[in-house]
Amino acid sequence: MHAPRVLPLAQPQGAVRRQLDVRAARRAGASWAAIGAALGTSKQAAWEAHNRWIDVLADRFDGLRGLPPDDVAAARDLAGDPDDD
Repeated sequence: MHAPRVLPLAQPQGAVRRQLDVRAARRAGASWAAIGAALGTSKQAAWEAHNRWIDVLADRFDGLRGLPPDDVAAARDLAGDPDDD
């Protein structure tokens, strides 16, 4: 099996776009090490930034924006642990 290709994510872009790209990379099977390398940071720092984004979306849930609890749980499952890769 081939390792999933991780597109370069280090270009200047909005934080939301970056985190959506990170989520897409995780769905495609990218490791946190590969994501961290694409962002120019460590896997731990990439994972922590992504989890902070999930926290913000969870805190902002009001029925119209943010993430409902089931989606937060799914996002955390997808994120996994940076050391599991």
